[in-house]
Formats: sequence, C-alpha cells, structure tokens
Amino acid sequence: MKIDRQCVVSLTWTLKDTLGETLDQLEEPMEFLVGGSDLLQRIEDELQGKKAGDTLSLHLEPEHAFGDYDDRLLFLEPRQLFPGELEVGMAFEGLPEGCNPSAPADRLYFVSDIYPDHVVLDGNHPLAGIALRVSMKVHAVREARVDEVGNGTLGTGFFQVRVNPEEKGSGPEGDLSPGRTLH
Repeated sequence: MKIDRQCVVSLTWTLKDTLGETLDQLEEPMEFLVGGSDLLQRIEDELQGKKAGDTLSLHLEPEHAFGDYDDRLLFLEPRQLFPGELEVGMAFEGLPEGCNPSAPADRLYFVSDIYPDHVVLDGNHPLAGIALRVSMKVHAVREARVDEVGNGTLGTGFFQVRVNPEEKGSGPEGDLSPGRTLH
C-alpha cells in the first residue's frame, strides 16, 4: 500500500540540525496518522506515494517546521508564583495565576532561567527557529480506522511537546530536561 491522504504510517527517523548534531533519533517504528495533526505538513507532502521500505531525507527551514523564534513569547515572572522545586527545562501548561495576563493561556511554557527573584519562561517550541534535517524510513503503511480519522491523531505527533496529564494543576506539569526526547 502506498501512503495517501488518510492512512497510518509507521516511521523511524534521525533528526539533525544543520551542523549535523543529532537532536533526536526514533529507532523503534512509531505510527502516525497521515491527514491529521501528527506530522508536519511538509513531511506529509513528501511521504505521499511512498511505501514500506522507502526512505527520504528532508531539509526543513523553520517556517516548514516549528516556526521562527518569537521573543514576544519570553516572560519574566516573579519567582514566588512557582513551586519551590523548580528546574530549568520544566514545562507549565499556561502561566500560573498572578503572571502576565497577556501571555497566551494555550501554550506550554518552559523554564529557561531561574533567578532569586524571577523566572524566565519561554513559550516557543524547543525547536523554533532551527532549520532541521530529517532522515526517515517507512516501515509499514495501513488504512486508517474510522475512529483514528475522527480523532485526527494517534496521539504520537512529530515532536509534539506535552505535559504529564496526571499532574495537571499541581505546579510543574512535566519536564523536557536536556536529555529527554520530544517524540
């Protein structure tokens, strides 16, 4: 079966920056919904017509990946609004009450710096502003089930950043420390 607009594809990949540094490697095949929100549009477009066993290599500029870095998404907030156990790399879904009310509430914010009186939060995707090189291999292709198409995702999106839903409302809701992967 060839990849088309509504199917499930099993992929592995290596993601590098333009200097050749490996940013992420998916060694075990993972399934993604083509035609939903799991993959970047440019990746979906390039996968069209491919079949199991095919490989492809892509160069993605920021506008085709995670966008340009937006310094308007950096916020300096009072340290006392955050839990005592705070580390660089922790993620928050939205900002805690009492923080800048103009900050978009529907974003993940990452702690980028901690000072005695303030915390710097960054609402950009960790890969924003970075040109990427992706080498992928297609391991399998199958028809998407009706429920998968209805959901619009298999929940495994390409470098989606998520927080741990079990910890919702308890301060830091997950972390992406430097050693953690994004897939």
